[in-house]
Amino acid sequence: MPRYALLIAYRGEGFHGWQRQPGLVTVQQVLEEAAAALNGGAPPTVTAAGRTDSGVHAEGQVAEVELAAALPPERLRAALDFHTRPHPLSVRAAALAPAGWSPRFSAVMRHYRYRILNRPARPALEAGQVWHVPQALDAGAMHRAAQGLLGKHDFSAFRAASCQAKDALRTLSRLEVTRVGEEVHVLAAARSFLHHQVRNLVGTLHAVGRGAEAEEWPRRVLDARDRRLAGQTAPPEGLCFMAVEYAQAPDWAPPTSR
Repeated sequence: MPRYALLIAYRGEGFHGWQRQPGLVTVQQVLEEAAAALNGGAPPTVTAAGRTDSGVHAEGQVAEVELAAALPPERLRAALDFHTRPHPLSVRAAALAPAGWSPRFSAVMRHYRYRILNRPARPALEAGQVWHVPQALDAGAMHRAAQGLLGKHDFSAFRAASCQAKDALRTLSRLEVTRVGEEVHVLAAARSFLHHQVRNLVGTLHAVGRGAEAEEWPRRVLDARDRRLAGQTAPPEGLCFMAVEYAQAPDWAPPTSR
């Protein structure tokens, strides 16, 4: 049976996370039910590069599905895009999956962006996609503090209590903080992340940005390996799964205008 790679975008507030859960609308459930129409009525399993939490968005989530019938990738993309309506989800591209490829285990880098709306006025157009922080933040101080967290470390201080990873050793390749107009963006990249790792990093850097902690504090928290010493868990709505890198990437079929 042919295996397909899918490039997906979705708004997280429309779902209770990625993973299928009884009685709840999830991204995996919506995709599997949409694919059932192309699989003789039987919902296939759709696996993803990363399981996003409730409220977390995706611009470049990557998934895999195996179907009983062979379809041209663009026809598959268009059909899934149709059958996932009216949910806030778009199948951006599709491709035949390379031999031996896995959306999760073949990934060499995952990229996230966190958006903080940093102004007194609450969000209007940005509602549901940003963390609103009305107090002034020093993005430069946040960035300098972030650089002490790069590299291979035990990130126990920044993992969720419910994290099921065997260990907390991860290599953080990028953690940049920049101001973009009224927003502060945190860009993070690693081969893999712990549960809530990015949101906990952002919550910790937020304490530095508002002047409550020194720039050296996040590194001390990292070295202590104690979650109780770190900052808050930033809310999910500011986080977006931006992209996944592969050594052998799928040959995405671009959408047509037909």
